[in-house]
Amino acid sequence: MSTVGIRIDGLRIVIYPNDHRPAHVHAIGAGCEAVFNLLCPNGPPELRENYGFAPGRLSRIGTALMTQLRVLCAEWSRIHDVH
Repeated sequence: MSTVGIRIDGLRIVIYPNDHRPAHVHAIGAGCEAVFNLLCPNGPPELRENYGFAPGRLSRIGTALMTQLRVLCAEWSRIHDVH
């Protein structure tokens, strides 16, 4: 597992090395998980799956992911050897 060193609202943001395209991240914490497609390179991140987060929290996560989009897209490319 690869965590990208970003925590948002107490959540771990994870990119799995054996995961599939499109570029996406998993937001995990508080017994919930959400998956956001990053839509690299310009975003905005788009919710793909939600397991338990309230709508308001999902909105905050998406906004925070957008502020880190460049870093997240670069990390996805590094982990998945996409250049």
